[in-house]
Amino acid sequence: MPDDRPKIPAALKRELLVEAGHRCAIPTCRQATPLQFDHIEDWAKVRKHEFANMIVLCANCHARKTAGDIDRKSMHLYKANLSVLNNRYGDLEKRVLDLFAASPEAGFIELQGGLDLHLWYLLKDGLLQKINRGGGNIVIMGIPALETYQLTARGREFVSKWMSARPVDGAELELDEY
Repeated sequence: MPDDRPKIPAALKRELLVEAGHRCAIPTCRQATPLQFDHIEDWAKVRKHEFANMIVLCANCHARKTAGDIDRKSMHLYKANLSVLNNRYGDLEKRVLDLFAASPEAGFIELQGGLDLHLWYLLKDGLLQKINRGGGNIVIMGIPALETYQLTARGREFVSKWMSARPVDGAELELDEY
C-alpha cells in the first residue's frame, strides 16, 4: 500500500522549527542539520499532521526513535518541556541553560553587566543567582562591566530533568497512557 500521507503544511513546519529553535528537539543532541519532522504517535495511527503530535528531530535521533531507542513517553516529555522553555524563558536564558547542560561541571558564568532583565525568569524562578566573586570589577555608570551568575541547586535539578526527559516545572503530564 503506497504512503498516501499528505505533505506537512509549510506553516506547520515553520511552527515546529521555531519551537525547536531550528535544531533537534532532543536536548542532549541539539543537532542543527539535517532535520526531519516526526509524529510522536505514529502517522499510521493518527493519520493527520498536528502541532501537538509532531516534533523536530535530526536524522540520527529520528532513526533512534523509529528503532525504539527513544520511546514515545520521552518524546511527549521533550515536546512538553520545549513548550515550558519556549513560553517561559527568553533566548539568553535558554542559552545559559544550554551552557550549563553542556558543561555540568561549570560552577558559574560571567556575562556583561546589566543583563538581569534578560535573565529575569531564571533569577525569579530560583534557577540562577547572581554571586559576588570579589575582585576589582570595573563599573560603568553604576553597572559592573562583568557580573557572575551561578546555577542554583534548583537550577541544576531543572537542567538534569530537562536533559533526561523528565517533566520540568510546568510540564507535568499524565503519562500512564503512553
